[in-house]
Amino acid sequence: MKVEDFEFLSRLLKERSGLVVTKDKVYLLETRLMPVARRSGLKDLDELIQKLRTGRDDKLLNDVTEAMTTNESLFFRDTRPFDIFRDNVLPGMMKARAGQKKIRIWSAACSSGQEPYSLAILLKENQAKVTGWRFDIVATDLSKEIVAKAKAGLYTQFEVQRGLPIQLLVKYFKQTGDKWQIDAGLRSMVQYGEFNLLTHPRSLGQFDVVFCRNVLIYFDQPTKKKVLEGIADVMAKDGVLYLGGAETVLGVTDRFKPVQGLRGVYQRVDGEAAIEMG
Repeated sequence: MKVEDFEFLSRLLKERSGLVVTKDKVYLLETRLMPVARRSGLKDLDELIQKLRTGRDDKLLNDVTEAMTTNESLFFRDTRPFDIFRDNVLPGMMKARAGQKKIRIWSAACSSGQEPYSLAILLKENQAKVTGWRFDIVATDLSKEIVAKAKAGLYTQFEVQRGLPIQLLVKYFKQTGDKWQIDAGLRSMVQYGEFNLLTHPRSLGQFDVVFCRNVLIYFDQPTKKKVLEGIADVMAKDGVLYLGGAETVLGVTDRFKPVQGLRGVYQRVDGEAAIEMG
């Protein structure tokens, strides 16, 4: 790939999605964008880039962005964050909200739905403790295609084998041909929508818990700061933010501080006293 073409694509992706593509990822551009070129009736990447440069084909721009920003996910990814949610965050949140009995959760960059469905399963498994409570799980992703897949809740054998205990598979999924579909009741617990994290999230409302895991690693520092500060703006004063194991707020923004003893969990610096964590 020519240097000027790489620079054009990397600039385009940064502007549209915040994704930073370094020069060692040229192979990724080629492997993910060639299928887009073929589906669009273009013979190669040169023709694709030439068409993108005109800036007049919104569908092609969207297809290219989606191809580069669709990342894999798995059920109960890393396990520990979900244990912390069940054992520490949830009890503290319920104590603080005993009067209203409502908790709003945002799964940002939800990919194909494994994270929000894992949360729905966790709540269902703890039904006795949360009876009478309302949980709104809002899940968003930049990709229209991946949001449609998440809504359908239909997964391959390979996808359900990754992180999902067999007893939960049997309990909450039914086999449909060679795939597995999550229970309709669990699907109804999650509200899916398209959303670009480069946009301020005020339109989504306020949240008590935000999962934004393994997303910031794809952004540069100014973009990380912008995304985190937008999240801070829509979090309850005692709200809780989850980041991925390789991510941190330190050196990025002063709007959050780590919750002592709970790795990957953060709270607003300017908020009220931290809720009792379990």
